[in-house]
Amino acid sequence: MFRFFILVAALLISIPYPAGAHQEPAAAAEAPPREMKQVEEKPVVSSHRLSIGKKELSYQVTAGHLPVISDSGETEARIFFIAYTLENRQPENRRPLLFVFNGGPGSSSVWLHLGTIGPKRVQMLPDGTMPPPPYRLTDNEYTWLEQADLVFIDPVGTGYSRAAKPDLAKKFSSVQGDIEAVGKFIRLYLGRYGRWNSPLFLVGESYGAFRAAGLADYLLEHGIAMNGTILISAIMNMQTVSFDPGNDLPYALYLPSYTATAWYHGKLATQAADPDKILQEAEAWAENEYLTALAKGDRLSPDERKAIAGKLSQFTGLSPAFIEGRNLRIDSRTFVRELLRDRQLVTGTMDSRFLASNVDPSSPHGFDPTVATIRPPYTTLFNDYIRNEIGFRSDMEYFILGGGIGRWDWEAKNGYADTSEDLREAMAKNPYMKLFVAMGCFDLATPHFSTEYTLNHLGLTPALRNNLTIRRYRGGHMMYLDLAALSRLTKDVTAFIDDSSAAAP
Repeated sequence: MFRFFILVAALLISIPYPAGAHQEPAAAAEAPPREMKQVEEKPVVSSHRLSIGKKELSYQVTAGHLPVISDSGETEARIFFIAYTLENRQPENRRPLLFVFNGGPGSSSVWLHLGTIGPKRVQMLPDGTMPPPPYRLTDNEYTWLEQADLVFIDPVGTGYSRAAKPDLAKKFSSVQGDIEAVGKFIRLYLGRYGRWNSPLFLVGESYGAFRAAGLADYLLEHGIAMNGTILISAIMNMQTVSFDPGNDLPYALYLPSYTATAWYHGKLATQAADPDKILQEAEAWAENEYLTALAKGDRLSPDERKAIAGKLSQFTGLSPAFIEGRNLRIDSRTFVRELLRDRQLVTGTMDSRFLASNVDPSSPHGFDPTVATIRPPYTTLFNDYIRNEIGFRSDMEYFILGGGIGRWDWEAKNGYADTSEDLREAMAKNPYMKLFVAMGCFDLATPHFSTEYTLNHLGLTPALRNNLTIRRYRGGHMMYLDLAALSRLTKDVTAFIDDSSAAAP
């Protein structure tokens, strides 16, 4: 079954679940026994200002927890959130509201929060790579706050969100348990903050897109309809990214991303000035001749095998002999370690433009240079920001990426986890919900062609297909690390939110 995914390897291993950081004090020796009840904390609220050119935005930040309550009334978990609401603007119930989360599973919302959407942004180098410490948080001129109010959600086991008891943690480390917990949070937030009749949007990155697809239908079944759903570097059907024996689909769907990567690093025999044309050629060949050859399996003749290996070499920059030795099937782990072996380098998985020294060339596995680049500055600056600017303090570890969940239950027996069917149902039940999908050309975690394959197999009617907007960017999994891609993404999303909210009263 699927064992490799975005933000990935460390998140799927079994990790002992930590005990809660907040414990009730023991009763004094002379006091009679009594039932100890946890008192719900009050959120921390603060006011801030942001200058964008000649504009100044005044906004309020609310940081705290909301409980996940079972049908029997038991608090099973506490979900941490940070909400940004613009002050002195239109009535709150008319202003769009975005619920934002990242993926993993096992990732906090810090990447979208401090990478693209929130009013503050981690300042990386212009190409998205890590600057030397100490790091700097800067005003984000590309924030979506001017367009909508924002709620960043850390699912249970990420950020400061925890299960109420260690034995309840397993419930939330599953596809449906995760969806239900976030769905309950959204319902409670709408009630407590009076936002039931706001134009509503879901924003999910990576596994967050998998979650958002499931949530769109879950919320609808609980009477909560979305105006729009925004998927960034989306994965919904795990079959499209799982390099399993007998599953040849990912080999074809990853090929265009290999081509983009090889082009970027100058490894193609024909180095076109613009990659768009060769990407189109790679996509056409992958879904036709290559996929057909893979389906033939051992029935391929020696001449056919040689021809396919030669063509794969042209599109990947790998040698025909190496490709034939891999039975014409190159998985992403192999590709990132083989492409630049002659330079003693490995490429990133989440962003294949990023590089690191190949210090262990005999190993089939290794770290992702993308994660190594982004983890330190985002971890450092979030912890500084939440304490010194927002004023929320906790001695618990903020789980940026992994550490708070155990082995994930994909709830798929003899098959692959898939929430694309939930998305299709949500779009059919709510024909007003529009869908925006952003993809990066250099993403080898959730490649763009895999996403497009899933979208093209939703079975939507032409009318529903009109609700779909797809945009491709010259970036990786987190395309917003690149300033040019970030600028374009913000413009595209701004137009999408305007369009999707237009019919709202």
